[in-house]
Amino acid sequence: MGFDLDGAEVPRYGAGALADLTPSVLAALGVPDGRNVLDLPQARRVCVLLIDGLGWEQLHEHAEYAPFLSSLPGRKLTAGFPATTVTSLASLGTGLPPGGHGLVHIRVAVPETGKLINCLKWDDSVDPASFQAAPTAYEQAAAAGVHVAYVASGAYRGSGFTTATARGAEYAPADSLGQLIAQAEQELRKGDRSFVTVYHPDLDATGHRHGVGSPAWRYQLAFVDQLAERVAGILPPGTALYITADHGMTNPSDRVDADEVKALQEGVAHLGGDARSRYVYAVPGAEADVLAAWRETLGDRAWVCTRDEAVAAGWFGTVSPELLPRIGDVVAVAHGDLAIVASEREPLVTQMVGMHGSLVSAEMLIPLLTDHRA
Repeated sequence: MGFDLDGAEVPRYGAGALADLTPSVLAALGVPDGRNVLDLPQARRVCVLLIDGLGWEQLHEHAEYAPFLSSLPGRKLTAGFPATTVTSLASLGTGLPPGGHGLVHIRVAVPETGKLINCLKWDDSVDPASFQAAPTAYEQAAAAGVHVAYVASGAYRGSGFTTATARGAEYAPADSLGQLIAQAEQELRKGDRSFVTVYHPDLDATGHRHGVGSPAWRYQLAFVDQLAERVAGILPPGTALYITADHGMTNPSDRVDADEVKALQEGVAHLGGDARSRYVYAVPGAEADVLAAWRETLGDRAWVCTRDEAVAAGWFGTVSPELLPRIGDVVAVAHGDLAIVASEREPLVTQMVGMHGSLVSAEMLIPLLTDHRA
């Protein structure tokens, strides 16, 4: 291996990663072929509440703002790599590591087109069911007779990303905290068995704007704590509640701007990923020069490696060969206080205070908290 991974929190696929949660839930519900990696107890009904941006370390550092969440038994999981919403929600939806589902970052190459796609905003020219072709856990559960629902903002209903990651679930739109709880309660009571995923994004959005640990973030955490307590309060008998997240967050203050540093532009065809983990797609034949330039420019502030080195290090799990070109020729993962921004191409990202996507523990470690209604 041509780079030093000292301090990295490598995903624990198959031994305690977010991708292991839904297969374990399916096994607990009695769905055939479920893999109970997390050893979850049997249940007739399961609710997964995913709080976007609720990292394990941040929750424990600010426990006084989340007394209910802090009182629950739980354990640490790792997110996948990169520690970002697109990849994590795809792993939650499919039960696969990123190398299996192919949504390997927010901005990735569509090799056959020579362009990038923003997986959150999607692109009408890309078929989501083909781009992410693996069966979802929701489809598997529904085929086994489980009532499956996905409760989230109506803005995401029918989007390409939702189709790629949550197909098979009945979409229950909810645009307020009260509606989120009411929809969860209604969906959990349907059928002989039910599996309901509830997604709430506001803690992450607050962290991006104001920084993790800021007053605004801490008060938002208190609202999230109340949401979790209310959801626990409406669970029908025989329901297991699992509260988790897609990533943590840090507030890097040092910026390297790829739109201003010439060495980070030479030989580069496209810049993907995000500010804490970049995918650099090189002009054919320039891969070695791009790798050398990025390593020299970023120095010990980032783990910079080739695609093959990142795959060999286990960052993505097993990668299907046809999905390999979606990953950059060079992968640059910022750590410490660094963000690799692109001020002209991504002005909104450049303005963010809180960020995530790296392999540091503050971004990789997420909680799995449990509550059960007998």
